[in-house]
Amino acid sequence: MLGPVFDAHLHIIDPAFPLIENHGFLPDPYTVSNYLYDVDGLGITGGAVVSGSFQGTDQTYLLAALKTLGRGWVGVTQIDPECSDEDIVALNDAGVRGMRFNLKRGETDVQMLTTQARRVHELVGWHAELYVDASLLLSLEPILAKLPAVSIDHLGLSTQGLPYLLDLVDRGVRVKATGFGRVDLDIIDTLQQIHRVNPAALMFGTDLPGTRAPRPFSETDIDIISHAVGGDLPAVLDGNARAWYRVS
Repeated sequence: MLGPVFDAHLHIIDPAFPLIENHGFLPDPYTVSNYLYDVDGLGITGGAVVSGSFQGTDQTYLLAALKTLGRGWVGVTQIDPECSDEDIVALNDAGVRGMRFNLKRGETDVQMLTTQARRVHELVGWHAELYVDASLLLSLEPILAKLPAVSIDHLGLSTQGLPYLLDLVDRGVRVKATGFGRVDLDIIDTLQQIHRVNPAALMFGTDLPGTRAPRPFSETDIDIISHAVGGDLPAVLDGNARAWYRVS
C-alpha cells in the first residue's frame, strides 16, 4: 500500500445529476462508490474532483460528491459567467479550490477565461486549471501571463509544446502527472524535465475513470512516476498537490 496519496485529478459521473452530451459523447456512470472501489489499496486519503465538459456548470453533483467523500477532498469546477460572488464564496466554503477551462475541445473563450480566472482568484484564491495541448501554449502566452495561478492537465498532452510548458513551469505553473494513456510524448523524459525545472510542479492524479482515453489509469503509472522522480515520489504523490489545493 502506498500512502498517503492525494489524487489531484478524478471525475465523478453520477447520472442522478445533469449530464450534457459533448460532441456526441455521453460518459458511462462513475459514482463515488465506483471510484473508491477502483483505488482501494492505493493509500489515497484525499483528492480533487474535477468537473468535465459533460457536466457544464452544474454544481449539484460536485457538492454531493464532496459531501460523500468528506475531509481532505476538494473540487475543481466550471461556473457560469453570471455566477454571483456569493455563489462563488459558497462553493469555496464547500471545498471548491479551482476553476477548469477546456481549451482542448475549443469550448473556452480566452477573453472569458482571463476575466473569470482573475475574478475567482481575487475573490477566493482559486487557481485556473487548463485542459490544453501544450502546442497551443505559445499562442496563449499573452493570456497566461495575466493569470495569477495556473495548472496544466495531463503533462500538456504533446511533445510539440514541451519547451513552452517548461518555460511556464519555471514561472510557477503546476503540471498534473495524469492521463498517461492520453499523451503523445515520452512520459518519463517529460516527467524528469518538469521535475528538474521545479520539483514542486508535478502532481499525481488517476484521471479515473479515464473517459475517452485510449488507456485508463493503471497502478504501473505510479511506477513510471517513481522511476522519473526517485526520492521525490512522496511529494509528487501527495505533498505538492496538498499545498497547491490548500488541503491540510
